[in-house]
Amino acid sequence: MNPRRLALDLLGRVDDDGAYANIVVPAALATSGLDSADRAMVTDLVYGVTRLRRALDAMADRFVGAPPDPRTRRLLRLGTYQWAWAGIPPHAAVSETVALAPARTRGFVNAVLRRVVAAPGPEAMAWPSEAVRLSYPDWIHDLLVAELGADDAIAAMTRMDQRPTVERRSDGYAQNRSSQWVATAVEAGPGERIVDLCAAPGGKSTAMASAGAEVIAVDLHPHRVGLVRANAERLGDSAGRVMPLLADGRRAPVADGSADAVLLDAPCSGLGSLRRRPDARWRITAADIDDLVVLQGELLREAARLVAPGGRLVYSVCTLTSAESTDHPVPEGFEVDDRVPEGVWRRHRHGWRALPHDDDTDGMVLIRYRRRA
Repeated sequence: MNPRRLALDLLGRVDDDGAYANIVVPAALATSGLDSADRAMVTDLVYGVTRLRRALDAMADRFVGAPPDPRTRRLLRLGTYQWAWAGIPPHAAVSETVALAPARTRGFVNAVLRRVVAAPGPEAMAWPSEAVRLSYPDWIHDLLVAELGADDAIAAMTRMDQRPTVERRSDGYAQNRSSQWVATAVEAGPGERIVDLCAAPGGKSTAMASAGAEVIAVDLHPHRVGLVRANAERLGDSAGRVMPLLADGRRAPVADGSADAVLLDAPCSGLGSLRRRPDARWRITAADIDDLVVLQGELLREAARLVAPGGRLVYSVCTLTSAESTDHPVPEGFEVDDRVPEGVWRRHRHGWRALPHDDDTDGMVLIRYRRRA
């Protein structure tokens, strides 16, 4: 199988069918028969082209008179990415991409890509805006600049344009370091009862169970509860301390005040983890954030109900926005735990924010509360 052709087909599924790259790429590679080098190429091409498509379009459109059809557009992106970001020599980037084009557009793709590779690369190009150069929708660029300031926003977006690092805990579970910091912030201890209110895929649940806690891992969707169960069973030692529970986190079938601690890693816009979800920047809208804020408030109120007097409530989101984190009011009957959490965090109002470029992690906001006794 030609890895570039497979990448082109998968890009079509993402662009035209609304498929999620982080789902369809691993599934396709599992049955592809490709060796490890070609599998890595497919992953890089699909993820990279998807992340950077706005910048790639700007590089090619200098030499295009009228908007091309969707497949031709994908070919131009694929060829441009190989040369400008993937380190493929110009001749190979052009010829290997042209070979994928149908006869009727082959000459056009060849002509445009030859002009692209003869022009200045991304470092020397005159970009129309920073949002285009960094390949983000204008509204995300503007929001992050308003939240973080221009320097940190540009640095965060630049880091999220790069390939993600793969990190593993001591038990072998692959989990980003900032997510590990969130699980650590719960301070789970032996014999404690902890509710993980939005638990899938189970990384934080298993981390807390490995500390000896009994973890009720709640999730709304059956397949996601299955992921929690499978991950717990795969890790072995702590599997018996993770109890997956299919339920709506807004109406958890757990008694009032029965948990020593509750972790709410809430559904969010994911604006801090865009390098792992390459298509998310093109899916999420500002209106979606408004809806998520409402959902987060409902989940936060339910999480507070479950915490025992003197117990802990940890709220986290893998985004960088205040609306989804520190704009939520402190739950009634709780006070903020101001202790500095483990990890590389910056103070953000009454919480803490991890920026992607500070320690090469996903962006995250963490807030810790304690219920008054």
